Amino acid sequence: MKKRLIIAMTGATGAIYGLRMLQILQPLDEWESHLIISSAGVVNLKYELDMKRAEIAALADVTHGINDIAASIASGSFKTEGMIIAPCSMKTLAAIAHGFGDNLISRGADVVLKERRRLVVMPRETPLHLVHIRNMAIVTEMGGIMYPPMPAFYNKSNSIAAMVDETVGRVLSFFDVPVNGLFTPWEGL
Repeated sequence: MKKRLIIAMTGATGAIYGLRMLQILQPLDEWESHLIISSAGVVNLKYELDMKRAEIAALADVTHGINDIAASIASGSFKTEGMIIAPCSMKTLAAIAHGFGDNLISRGADVVLKERRRLVVMPRETPLHLVHIRNMAIVTEMGGIMYPPMPAFYNKSNSIAAMVDETVGRVLSFFDVPVNGLFTPWEGL
């Protein structure tokens, strides 16, 4: 059976992260990607990458509608390796932190957490106020991993694409997705 990974994209800036993850997963025969994208995520996709929903959906093995709470991934009996929300808006983060499963992204995250699977949240907001920080703490206390997409500079990346690949590679490594060449682990001086 293929390993299943849910990729969710919300209305926060940073659509490139979700796109790049799907591009990396697509050729891997042992992985099955499940995509959910919010309506605000579709707006960002168009604005930031000049892409349409259908174009990104073509990169996923399975796509789910944001309001399809009867989707396979809305149930804990549907086995997945976990979920990555890339990027994650503060609205979605708040919904997850407070168990407000009003759409398939927040419901999917709730399922992943209750089943003790891995949830990686890539929040995109700055500066942060206290509610943002508290919601991150709540999700962390429930077992989620906060991974704000902050580039590392020690690798001396010479392009935005290389910075994105470093972040994406590190996040996908949490799920043991083969990411050879996407980033160079720090080995010390």
